[in-house]
Amino acid sequence: MKIVHVHTRTLLWFSLLSLIVVLAACNVPFSGQASSTPTATPADTITPTSLATGVASTPTTVTNGADWTMYHANATHTGYLANIPDPKKLTTAWNVRLDGAVYAEPLVVAGHVIVVTEGDSIYSLDAQTGQVRWHTNVGQPVPQSTLPCGNIDPLGITSTPVYDPATHLVFAVAEISGPSHILVGLNVDTGKVQMRRTVDLPGMDARAHQQRSALALSHGMVYIAYGGLAGDCSDYRGTIVAARTDGQGSLLSYIVPTAREAGIWAPSGPIIDAAGNLYVAVGNGASTAGAWDHSDSVLKLSPALQLLDAFAPVQWAQENATDADLGSMSPALLPGGLIYTDGKGGTGYLLHADALGGIGGQANSMTVCEAFGGTAQVGSVLYVPCVGGLRQLTIGPGTQMKLGWQAPSQVIGSPVVGGHTLYCLSAGGSLYAFDATSGKVIATLPVGTVSRFATPTLYARQIFVGTFTGIVSVNIG
Repeated sequence: MKIVHVHTRTLLWFSLLSLIVVLAACNVPFSGQASSTPTATPADTITPTSLATGVASTPTTVTNGADWTMYHANATHTGYLANIPDPKKLTTAWNVRLDGAVYAEPLVVAGHVIVVTEGDSIYSLDAQTGQVRWHTNVGQPVPQSTLPCGNIDPLGITSTPVYDPATHLVFAVAEISGPSHILVGLNVDTGKVQMRRTVDLPGMDARAHQQRSALALSHGMVYIAYGGLAGDCSDYRGTIVAARTDGQGSLLSYIVPTAREAGIWAPSGPIIDAAGNLYVAVGNGASTAGAWDHSDSVLKLSPALQLLDAFAPVQWAQENATDADLGSMSPALLPGGLIYTDGKGGTGYLLHADALGGIGGQANSMTVCEAFGGTAQVGSVLYVPCVGGLRQLTIGPGTQMKLGWQAPSQVIGSPVVGGHTLYCLSAGGSLYAFDATSGKVIATLPVGTVSRFATPTLYARQIFVGTFTGIVSVNIG
């Protein structure tokens, strides 16, 4: 394990961040320095296009336990809601075409579905009817032909946004022509842009970095992870940036200490524990021999993005050389202080969250599958997005791991669980409902062409799925 040297400037900023959190908890207003306020641009005053009548003039949004405000519903990304009824059938409720492909998971806030597109747009739709409440475009997406490689054309908003009840804002990161990456905060009721700032670090090659990982939110900070474009071209390095939700102050950052690559790109993004620490999976890096460069790893970072701990397989150098790393799936935080991680290599690792183990220090490991995306979790039962078909994996007693049922080979999406039912998408664009305990198929429904990383959103008796043309609502019957 490398000794981490913390710069004085970082410590001062973390102290300031802690003070802000304390003041906020006491309802004491805090004003940042004017010199730290980002410069406004014309896009800051974008007026959203309202395509519906009767939009409330006074914001009345109230969130509740059924809301889906981030990737897989909560900070640990369990993707589980207990109060969703189990289906006998699935039927299409509505299908809305939008201005670009939807790679991100839709959110739901007080009955309104928040959807982002590769057209650099954010939409709010009525959950019951699909009627567009507001639509805000935040920039011009980047043509794939202007990038060194990649497979999304055009490239706009790819990552799942996050809703912050404290500020009443939906946060999203858009890649806009230039290119550059911008963080925007939109009022959830009106779609008005209330915060906008660049989240590229000085000297960072924006053309080489893709922001695919879901945004994370904790203690007034939005966390943004970067990887590379499909094809692993150019000079990207795995990076996490943190920005305050009020748009002020300097960015915090962590960059994987490798010469190149080591992207943090798993679509499910960072998970956050009760103390505000982040856990991320890192892809293959430049080093294939010699010193461990924290690529092909699970990293634990403090809220101020200081490296606290790390794990890598014994064969990390070989996995780097063969693109068989852990970076394709985010870790899962389990009861009892355990972490589960898996990736392209096919081995599942169980780690202790308070002592990840360095190189080869796992608590247990076994062959599970090659995994891409994000898990779902009910207690100590995990559902892993395997290339050969989703798999059930039970953890415990202790650090034991036991494989359960496996879905048909075409069911490779990132699952969620409502009640006693697991929902997952197939490579062919069908939504499957499984009995979560036995794996029995309950129902299927075609929804359209989807990304391999697509994952459903649950709300009451509805399921929302982003597709390459827009969004589909499915009724649970």
